[in-house]
Amino acid sequence: MAETIFWLCLSLPLFACLGYPLLLACCAPFQRPPPSGAPTPPPRVSVIVAAHDEERHIGAKLRSLLDDDYPRERRQIIVASDGSRDATVALARHIAQGNPWDDIRVLDLPRGGKAAALNAAVALAYGEILVFSDADTLWHGDTLRQLIAPFADPRVGASAGNVTIPDGGRALAIGDRVYRAYETWLRRLESRNGCLASADGGLQALRRELFQPVPDDVTDDFFLVTCAPLAGRRIVFAEAARVTDRGVESAQGQFRRRRRITVQGLQSLARRRELLDPARHGLFALALITHKLLRRFAPLLLVPLLASNLWLWGAGGFYRFALLAQLAGYGLALIGLLGRHRRLPRPFRLAACALVTLGAMGVGVWQFLGGYRYRQWNPQQSR
Repeated sequence: MAETIFWLCLSLPLFACLGYPLLLACCAPFQRPPPSGAPTPPPRVSVIVAAHDEERHIGAKLRSLLDDDYPRERRQIIVASDGSRDATVALARHIAQGNPWDDIRVLDLPRGGKAAALNAAVALAYGEILVFSDADTLWHGDTLRQLIAPFADPRVGASAGNVTIPDGGRALAIGDRVYRAYETWLRRLESRNGCLASADGGLQALRRELFQPVPDDVTDDFFLVTCAPLAGRRIVFAEAARVTDRGVESAQGQFRRRRRITVQGLQSLARRRELLDPARHGLFALALITHKLLRRFAPLLLVPLLASNLWLWGAGGFYRFALLAQLAGYGLALIGLLGRHRRLPRPFRLAACALVTLGAMGVGVWQFLGGYRYRQWNPQQSR
């Protein structure tokens, strides 16, 4: 029995994190490359930025949007402030007044949550393509053109941008950088196989006619992009559409962020459960089950993995090595957490970030199963 538990608890996370991407990598060469080119003429685009107390970021955010080379007469920018108590609205309006040739609208909304802010912004949007981007990410000169390019293919309903962290050297932010690099690799493979299962909230786009109002208890990025497969359209990874983000440096911020994402992500899957049917949605359903469901439940398997490994200490050299490897990993993580205010070598910080992330995901799963839901957001608490 102990051996069965050990191998089950080891193989499922390994498949979700490594076996599944390698399987996609083997299938990718047999897939037809997507058509190249861009929509002509450039479609009208509405860029929506939801913000809550973002006075530190909103100025730089809007300047990076205005510096984008997309034709300004085809671009609308909407800042939806969700009950901001700082100078977010004032700063956004000041920039809007200083750029009268650009269509910038600033909504000063009462506190209602991110979903309510996004829905209110979409109600004012006139673009054929809706673009959603976080307030603390910075665009590059051709971000919007690259993000919109896949829509030249009528089969494409949504596109996902590439969120990068250029400098992850401080505290636990290095873990975010490694995780984003892994997700970029996985999204590239999923997109090539036509089963891209997610997008980063830092940058994504959706055809206006596919939009569905966002509920207040889900991850908005996942809910929005999955409007496309529900309508029989594809999600494409626009890797050249880059925005710059900053990693989460504190253990507390990382824990709160990952816990909230886990609860809302599982609730999103519950609302989109029809997409989990392989008979109807094929490889996309299998991608969701592996990428979004199995990976989130994997942390719960770590405790029985360790317990069964302790029981199997005398069963052979492999089991002794596996136990020592687990204990060494937890030891590195604990040292990394205790010394997180010092500049420890990267393995300690990576292990610490992994332990915090896995612990938060495990807590998030239990909160979800217990009926707890997150309906408000506070971006500053997750940084």
